[in-house]
Amino acid sequence: MMEEEKEMRRTYKDTVFRMLFSEKENLLSLYNAVNGTDYKHPEDLEINTLENAIYMNMKNDISFVCGFYLDLYEHQSTYNRNMPLRNLFYIARLLEKHIRKDSIYSSKLLRIPSPRFLVFYNGTEHQPERQVLRLSDSYWRREEEPYLELKVLMLNINAGKNQKLKDSCPVLKEYMVYIGKVREYLKEQELPKAVEMAVDECIKEGVLSEFLSRNRAEAIQMSIFEYDEERELAIIRRDEREIGVAQGIEQGIEQGIEQGLLLGEAKRIEQIRWKYRKGLSVTETADMLEMEEGYVQKVMEFLEKYPDEENITLAEKLSTEQVKL
Repeated sequence: MMEEEKEMRRTYKDTVFRMLFSEKENLLSLYNAVNGTDYKHPEDLEINTLENAIYMNMKNDISFVCGFYLDLYEHQSTYNRNMPLRNLFYIARLLEKHIRKDSIYSSKLLRIPSPRFLVFYNGTEHQPERQVLRLSDSYWRREEEPYLELKVLMLNINAGKNQKLKDSCPVLKEYMVYIGKVREYLKEQELPKAVEMAVDECIKEGVLSEFLSRNRAEAIQMSIFEYDEERELAIIRRDEREIGVAQGIEQGIEQGIEQGLLLGEAKRIEQIRWKYRKGLSVTETADMLEMEEGYVQKVMEFLEKYPDEENITLAEKLSTEQVKL
């Protein structure tokens, strides 16, 4: 395998958004637009993004310290209500790194930057212009004042949403122009061709032209991967809804709870199946889906042994073997 191919393989989990805003000048522009500030010096940003940390295979999009704040920015093309929980893991790891030289057992009060969590959403599923996702929404029992809360602000950056924000950050605005072109070409072209045409048109029209010209091959590969993932998730969610409706009609609440667990298992199996069909390894799949390697290995063994079995059937087989999620 050539060195270029190895490098592109290594970055298979990256995204155009992450790559674009990992450049400090672009990130500072986005920060100023979000916060209504006017900072001039990109070097004031201290980027500390998690890069494939060993602990839980965590990798967030962009995290950085500016002034008194530690900001975590995530980009999502699919609506994910688990972002507060994911950010809880991220912030714990980042703060652990931040105070590594100090002891939390000391009586001295340790000072830390104030965390802030943002998600920039540009999926096709309808979502409001802005909403707050809360960790407490995941709790088994809702409480008025939970002891532990984490709030994530989700900003919809699609056409007609948060226009003032995009006008204040030209890079974000041009990024969404690029996304729009990809989606438009997808109506008539295969995914690889649609992405290539969108990239070439943007370069010609001066939309992210310097960035796309400099990173053309990587941007195309990342976009193809992103949209492939987005379509896979759309199919999985459609199947979940269809199965859920059918099961809900036929079964009562008690049975529905048990079936719901199996459906969750079937969803995970479906995600692994897509990667298995693409020839991804156990390690790559576990890292990409943020699952335990042992679990992925077991599922792949079942897929090889029972290639024609439905996901829900495989979920039942796995549950009988008490595979730990």
